[in-house]
Amino acid sequence: EAACLGYLELLTTGAPAEAYDDPQPSAGTGPSAERGRQLALRIRAELEARRRREAELTALFETVHDLAGLRDLDDVLQAIVQRARRLLGTEVAYMTLNDPGRGDTYMRVTEGSVSARFQQLRLGMGEGLGGLVAQTARPYATQDYPRDARFQHTDAIDRGVGEEGLIAILGVPLLLGGREVIGVLYAADRRERVFEPEQIALLRSFAAHAAVALDNTRLLTETTQALAGLRAVNETIRRASDVHDRLTELVLRGGGVDEVTRVLTEVLGGRVEFSERVGLPPAEGNGGPGAGGAPAYAEWAPAVERSRRDGHAVRAGGTWVAAVTAGGELLGALLLHGHPELDPVDQRTLERAAMVTSLLQLARRSAGEAEQRVRGELLDDLLDAAHRDPHLLRDRAARVGADLDVPHTVLAARLDPTQAAAPDELDRQRLWSAATHLAATRHGLAATRDGGPVLLLPLEGPDGGLPGSGSEGAVSRTARQVAAELGRAVGGPVTVGASAPVPSPAARPGSVAAAYPEARRCLEALSLLGRRGEGAAAEDLGFLGLLLTDTRDVTGFVRRTLGPALDYDERRGTELVATLDAYFASGMSPVRAKDALHVHVNTVAQRLERLARLLGDDWQAPHRALEIQLALRLHRLTGALGG
Repeated sequence: EAACLGYLELLTTGAPAEAYDDPQPSAGTGPSAERGRQLALRIRAELEARRRREAELTALFETVHDLAGLRDLDDVLQAIVQRARRLLGTEVAYMTLNDPGRGDTYMRVTEGSVSARFQQLRLGMGEGLGGLVAQTARPYATQDYPRDARFQHTDAIDRGVGEEGLIAILGVPLLLGGREVIGVLYAADRRERVFEPEQIALLRSFAAHAAVALDNTRLLTETTQALAGLRAVNETIRRASDVHDRLTELVLRGGGVDEVTRVLTEVLGGRVEFSERVGLPPAEGNGGPGAGGAPAYAEWAPAVERSRRDGHAVRAGGTWVAAVTAGGELLGALLLHGHPELDPVDQRTLERAAMVTSLLQLARRSAGEAEQRVRGELLDDLLDAAHRDPHLLRDRAARVGADLDVPHTVLAARLDPTQAAAPDELDRQRLWSAATHLAATRHGLAATRDGGPVLLLPLEGPDGGLPGSGSEGAVSRTARQVAAELGRAVGGPVTVGASAPVPSPAARPGSVAAAYPEARRCLEALSLLGRRGEGAAAEDLGFLGLLLTDTRDVTGFVRRTLGPALDYDERRGTELVATLDAYFASGMSPVRAKDALHVHVNTVAQRLERLARLLGDDWQAPHRALEIQLALRLHRLTGALGG
């Protein structure tokens, strides 16, 4: 009895198993004492198993609780590995996951690891203990992995395991549905150890929960992605409905193409533009901008043709191209830049916008053709009928926004051939379209004469208002501007000849018909002088201008050529013009000129320097010298005749 009481006291104090081999001195010995010791050890083992089982169940319950409130997969997997390490009493625990893409398994979570090499290990299927578990879906344990010949050792695995110092390793599969292996859960020690069946079962329980956590996360991710996809589709449908309503409203109120591109930019993002010339190769010397500054790159031609043929928007690099057509005629294209991917709904939105653009272009063309007919008929009447009623002319001009009571000029334009090719019918059509557009924007008129456009445009001063008296410089400025604008629009050199100012076309209708031949002669003179692609008036052609104009404005020519010197003599009482006359009369010799003038040669030199400042440094160049001598001679003649 004393022995039994002693063993009961050991049980109540939780003494270690070794204490039962050294009973209390008063316990005595004998068969009954040994029997008591055996029973006490059995009771102690049962209690230890129950406590261990309680701890395992608690850990499993906590793991299930964590899974129920799953927020972050990494946190849950880390908790599983930590609890597995604590309950199995190992120094290290870790988890690997299968990578179907690479056909191996990689380290996902570690606890207690100190080796960076080990933490980055990847195991091929069948390699090492973990690779074998992943391949066979069965648990494996070893008390001495480095010496265990059952496993396929590799240098990479052995170096990682050796650097971590692992000896005993237990690995169990992470199974989904009892069949699919998605990874392996491990417990390991840095000393030899035998893993009991209960420990293997416990680790398998943790592995089952880890597999559930991974699968739930996968399902949650897929569900979240599906919801996001549904939201995106719903948003796309909403945007498509919105753009459809806005485009419909735009058509009903007669909006423009710029509004279409603005709506598309807001709805689709990126940058949307419309070009009437897209797909056409740029002309010689043209850097790319076409009418309205829109790109005209040849690179879009194949995409435009595919879109026109298939009736759908197509992608060309990072740009989507939708051809704008009507009855088989290509009117241009919508370009969506900076948006390499489009879902089907947005692609359909772009295609619908191209249809709306074709309607707007046709409406604009019809309105433009009707207005141009009015403008063309009015200019035809001015060119052909010199006795029109001024009141009727003013009324007709007012309907197209023109004012025939302000100074105008008549301009004749021609598209000159380039080195690449002569103008074809399409080029001439583009020139005519550009000319009519220019006439409309400048409140003028346009018609066709002698195979090319002729324009009647109001003159503007340097500040954009009406020119001052005499309109000096306004005609030349207008001719240069028109040549430049038409050249940019058609992508080639356009030569423009301008007439002298027509003060009031409505008051004197015949003046327009009289001015047109002068504009044509100026145009031909520019071509003969090799000045193709320029715009000029007779006043820009020096003495040649005298031959081109019907007015023979001698005084104007003399003033344009010698004006600064004449004004200087008049203000200062000097003799610069006389010196100039003597200089040319003496064969451009200052020495001989001083004898004719009866002054010192230095005086002649000083006067010539003054003339260079007034007339320009090139006044002695052959073409300038010829004009100056002619102007001097005409000046003398007009003076002798009392002009």
